[in-house]
Amino acid sequence: MTDASTTKRNAALQGAAFSFAARLQQRVAGVDEVGRGPLAGPVAAGAVILPSPLPEELAGLDDSKKLSPAKRERLEPLIKQHALAWAVASAGVAEIESLNILKATHLAMRRALACLSQRPLGALVDGNSDPGLGIETLCVVGGDALHPSISAASILAKMARDRWMRELDALYPGYGFAAHKGYGGSAAHRDAILALGPSPVHRPSFLRNILAQGSRP
Repeated sequence: MTDASTTKRNAALQGAAFSFAARLQQRVAGVDEVGRGPLAGPVAAGAVILPSPLPEELAGLDDSKKLSPAKRERLEPLIKQHALAWAVASAGVAEIESLNILKATHLAMRRALACLSQRPLGALVDGNSDPGLGIETLCVVGGDALHPSISAASILAKMARDRWMRELDALYPGYGFAAHKGYGGSAAHRDAILALGPSPVHRPSFLRNILAQGSRP
């Protein structure tokens, strides 16, 4: 896809998201997940209802992956301060293993929406898979960079999950959870799994290739 076609596609998706929110009188929750890919820890989901117009303090909202840790830390309390409602929920390792990661992600999203202090009329969900929230839903691919309520949900979920992983690092030292947050891109993390064995918060179905490599002579 060329840069021009990507820009055109994003503009169309962004327009659809804002039109959806306007039709429902802005009573729309942005919903996003963090932590589908890691080898360890829960998958988290955030749900946020933002006021309209958006407060100037939240002008820097974007996909949490594109923001520096310092910007996420600055925005988290501002989102909580200005949001009409916000919540973060999760699905644990046992649920990820029993359901699969997609269904567990949808479960975390439903939990987050259920925890909101007010019921939205609709939801803007990052991605292309409807989580079955029980309300009118628009799925927006790349939505965490296109609509502020999804961006806000992404940031809150990211900040919460990072804290949980630091807590797990204290419970299960040696794996480096505080540094890599459970992701598998770190050679040190993979080496620790082979040396120490999986921890209780590792996802067994995500470790098959690593453990198979470690068992080879």
